[in-house]
Amino acid sequence: MDNQKVIGDFHTILSEGEVWTTGGFKLPDGSFWAYREPEAVVIVRNGILYVRAPLSRQNNHIQILDNAKHMYYSVEQIKVPEAGEVSFELQIRSRTQGTAPGDLYDGYVSVNLLDFTTGAALDFFAGNDKYASVYAVLPFPGVQVPESDKTKYFCIFKEDTNFKAREFNTYKITYNRGNDEVIFYLNGEEIRRERQVPIKFNQFTIALGIMTEKDLTPEGSVSVHGQTVTAEWSPVTVTIKE
Repeated sequence: MDNQKVIGDFHTILSEGEVWTTGGFKLPDGSFWAYREPEAVVIVRNGILYVRAPLSRQNNHIQILDNAKHMYYSVEQIKVPEAGEVSFELQIRSRTQGTAPGDLYDGYVSVNLLDFTTGAALDFFAGNDKYASVYAVLPFPGVQVPESDKTKYFCIFKEDTNFKAREFNTYKITYNRGNDEVIFYLNGEEIRRERQVPIKFNQFTIALGIMTEKDLTPEGSVSVHGQTVTAEWSPVTVTIKE
């Protein structure tokens, strides 16, 4: 039995907490680190969310807070079926200015499936001339990651250039909890399969982001140097097969 829903309604994007909310994390001092670029231009037309953001936000101390620059979280959390599978599919277009050629992590557009009950993340990152699929368990602020006798935190990227650069591509991620398996698809073709996933994902928040991925240095953040990232996302089709 397939159950399908579409998470979009981008015309509500300014109505904080209706369908989408500004991404970020509560910090130990009680403040909230918001993934919001102050000079971002946000346009919604023909059902597509368009964001053009000159990058400026930095965090000198916490890697995860430095990486994401502008991000929306879905208010609804998609529960993972115990035995079946859940799929997320959407179209993304990424165009950047001022990013280093061939360096995806200097500025890109993301879809992130975030499980804040475990710290797990499944992502696609789309840059100007390259894309990556990502499979991770991360130390999100305030999230309790299950103890493990294996590697507790990891982030495995797989990069490729075999996509329509600077155009819309269709990205799909499928997770099967019973089989402990994640499958990534690009434009309808399977491009990656992760078996024996070491953690059970419980639910996903959908995140749409503009990001960088640059290691903090002893001097702090080096992720911002005048780049601009232009992102476009279609609504996300969620299919649950029990």
